[in-house]
Amino acid sequence: MFGQTLTIARNTFVESVRQPIYFILIVICGILQVFNTWGTNFSMGYSSTAEVSSDNKLLLDIGLATVFVCGTLLAAFVATAVLSREIENKTVLTVVSKPVSRPVVVLGKYLGAAGAMLVATVTMLLFLQLAIRHGVMTTTADDLDVPVILFSLLAAGIAFAVATWCNFFYGWVFPQTASLLLLPLTAAAWVGVLLINKEWQVQDLHTDFKPQITLASLCVLMALLVLTAVATAASARLGQVMTIVVCAGVFVFGLLSNALLGRHAYQNDAVARIQSVTADPPDRPVFSEPGATARVTLELEPTSAIRPGMPFYYGPNPNGFPLSVASFPPFEGDLEDRMELLRPGTPPALVVTAASKKELTVRRAGGEGALVKQPPAAGDYVFTRSTRVNPVVLAIWGVIPNIQFFWLVDAVTQNQPIPLSHVGLVALYAAIQIGVFLSLAILLFQRREVG
Repeated sequence: MFGQTLTIARNTFVESVRQPIYFILIVICGILQVFNTWGTNFSMGYSSTAEVSSDNKLLLDIGLATVFVCGTLLAAFVATAVLSREIENKTVLTVVSKPVSRPVVVLGKYLGAAGAMLVATVTMLLFLQLAIRHGVMTTTADDLDVPVILFSLLAAGIAFAVATWCNFFYGWVFPQTASLLLLPLTAAAWVGVLLINKEWQVQDLHTDFKPQITLASLCVLMALLVLTAVATAASARLGQVMTIVVCAGVFVFGLLSNALLGRHAYQNDAVARIQSVTADPPDRPVFSEPGATARVTLELEPTSAIRPGMPFYYGPNPNGFPLSVASFPPFEGDLEDRMELLRPGTPPALVVTAASKKELTVRRAGGEGALVKQPPAAGDYVFTRSTRVNPVVLAIWGVIPNIQFFWLVDAVTQNQPIPLSHVGLVALYAAIQIGVFLSLAILLFQRREVG
């Protein structure tokens, strides 16, 4: 089974990179990156600490979006060429008629298409890295980054020249040869511009290396591998045009899923945001034990009135998920009665005991019990009720790939470090999504008539 899968994957990879559209989309992405350095000269603000600043913020945003769109189209074209077209031409019948199971065919087809997508996407992301190093041409008086231009032209020129030579004299397929040569040559050009600055002086590799942009690019690569799985599943039943429509629909809907579904999956309304928290007594963690009191200062006055006796919830997100406080029944007793507040039989709760504009006094009522998952911190949102969950919307939201998870450009442009743990979670999410859509592809292909 393993050998059969690798054989199908290898043949699929070769078929994919031989397609003219494969080479064309890579070249189009490279050309668009050149135009991006000319057409993104609209100042987006300055930052001396972020990896990109001023107009280069827009260059990164548009450049990475260019890679994303070209990759989405490429995923649809590659998937339909290796599965849907073979089903229509009945060439896949020669494979499934042998002792090769249909799940092996689907898995091999996906691995081959994913390999081709990996080569194309990394090449396009290297084009982006070269464009970021060059920077935006804000005015005609700006100096050109000659090493970037020279090394990029050499990489493209050598790839095209060798592919033309081998096609003419040896009959090699031009798109395949040019595409496969572009990856190592572009990588060599990128390393070259990391070693040589604009003044042709040798520098350390890390001087112009952008680790945060690299991590954001890696997440986009994961998203395109997920879309390749989507395209594989769609092409098991649909033709090329409809597969492209499905991929485009998943791409757009995935970008909008937070707005269309996410805000309805978890229903809660933040009334304020915490500016600071002071424990009373100050030598103990906030709300760590029954009777513990904290004085909470808000950034602004609450959007709705907070009165004594109301529940107090908080969490890091404005939609109320996840809350840092477990759900609890409202405290119905007398706030002035200390004995009632601390009675062992009383369920644990956080109760507002005093409220004045931006100042709140919150007390933990009830006996022992798990209540606070983590203490409140500056920047947390304040709520007066627990978060309600809509299971139907949550299920739909969970199935559709959430493209926003893979889009980390905002973190880079706003100088927010991307933790490696977050990239690991994104990779896990991508692996689960790929598994789901490959399972769907196997189910759709299992009963597909191919004879």
